[in-house]
Amino acid sequence: MSEPAQILEDLVEENVDPDPILQFTRWFRQAEDVVKRLPNAMALATATNDGKPSVRMVLLKGFDQDGFVFYTNYESQKAEDLSQNPQASLLFYWPDFGRQVRVSGKVAKVTRAESEAYFSTRPLDSQLGAWASRQSEVILGRKVLEDRVSELERQYAGRAVPTPPFWGGYRLAPESIEFWQEREGRLHDRLRYRRKGSNWLLERLSP
Repeated sequence: MSEPAQILEDLVEENVDPDPILQFTRWFRQAEDVVKRLPNAMALATATNDGKPSVRMVLLKGFDQDGFVFYTNYESQKAEDLSQNPQASLLFYWPDFGRQVRVSGKVAKVTRAESEAYFSTRPLDSQLGAWASRQSEVILGRKVLEDRVSELERQYAGRAVPTPPFWGGYRLAPESIEFWQEREGRLHDRLRYRRKGSNWLLERLSP
């Protein structure tokens, strides 16, 4: 891996918050201050019920003590995977700091009200794009999408675009959160928070 631009603090037990969500908040705010493009980008790994894996980049749109939220088409491959196997993992990587965060847990749809509230904040072209794209569907060419968008622009001219019934959010409720900090000589720091009942157990992992 390339040399990180800066490391703000050592990843040692006495420096981290006992609550992994608060620790993630600290790292995420630092990334937002420095990373120029998409500090909220994360890899989402899913698998079918027979174990066929799939991974793609999505955007984190919110997080709190209940979990990490992203939005997508409910007819996409990722949605099909999650309907069969609701376990998934997230990976954040911020090379500016030489940091990674891995999150694993169970995924469930957010409420319809949450999806509609977020959809209403999206730019118009993103709203129309959500309607135009049947995500993961084979199409004959880009013109198919462009024609759909043109038709939708006419259909919703001068009025609010509703949330598609096939579009919405998911929340991953973490069962494990691992913080990884690059160190010299490949003796990287790895601290993992693991749920134990209603509490979090903090463990150091060998790199």
